[in-house]
Amino acid sequence: MRPTHLTGESAEYVSAREELQQVEIELMRHRERVAELRRKLPLGPVVEDYTFEEGPADLQAGDAPKRTVRLGDLFTGPGRDLVVYHLMYGKKQSEPCPMCTMWCDGFNGVAHHVAQNADLAIVAAADLPTLRAHARDRKWTNLRLLSAGSGSFKYDLGSEDAEGTQDSTVSVFTRDDGGSVRHVYSGHPRMSDDIDQRGIDLLSPVWHLLDLTRRGRGDWSAALSY
Repeated sequence: MRPTHLTGESAEYVSAREELQQVEIELMRHRERVAELRRKLPLGPVVEDYTFEEGPADLQAGDAPKRTVRLGDLFTGPGRDLVVYHLMYGKKQSEPCPMCTMWCDGFNGVAHHVAQNADLAIVAAADLPTLRAHARDRKWTNLRLLSAGSGSFKYDLGSEDAEGTQDSTVSVFTRDDGGSVRHVYSGHPRMSDDIDQRGIDLLSPVWHLLDLTRRGRGDWSAALSY
C-alpha cells in the first residue's frame, strides 16, 4: 500500500519504505496480540481496600476539607475497571518526576475520554497539600489526586521500595462478582536488564511522535522539562 502520492521517490527509498511498512504491520499485529493476552489475564488476588487522602474535587478550592477514601470507592459504577498511575513524588522523591509530570499532563487532557470506559486516579506518596500544589501548577483540573504516603499501597504494588524510593508504575484493578477489589495488571518502566526505562512507554504519545522523526528521542531524560 503506497502511503503517499509524492513523485520523485527513488527506488532505494520505495524499497526501504516498503520493508519498513511490513515490519510496522508485524509490530501492530504483535501489539494486538499483547493487548489480547493482557485482557485475558485471569483475575489477580483480592487486595486490601487501601485508604488514601483526597481533597476537594475542585483543585482551586484549596486542600480542605480532607477526606479518607478507599480503593473500592474509586470505582464509579459496576462493570468498570480502575487505572491508577503511581506518580513519583514524595518520600525519597523530593521533587516531582519530570517524566511522570509529562505523562500526567497528557492524562489530564484525555481523562474525560478515558472516563467513558474506565476510572482513573493519580496516586503519590507526597502529602496532599504538596501533591495538590504541584497539580495546580500543572493545571491538572481533570485528574483525581490521592495521597498514599501513610499506607503500604505503593510498596505493595512495587512503585516504592522499603527506603521510600519511588518508581513510576501503572496498575489496573477490577471488582469481582462479590464486590472484592482484584488486582489485574501492573507495569513498570524496567522490564529487563536491557529495557530499563521504556516498559510503559505506551502511556505517552510524546515518545511515539518523536520516534517518527529522524532524530528520534535523543537524550530524552535531558530534554524533559516542566
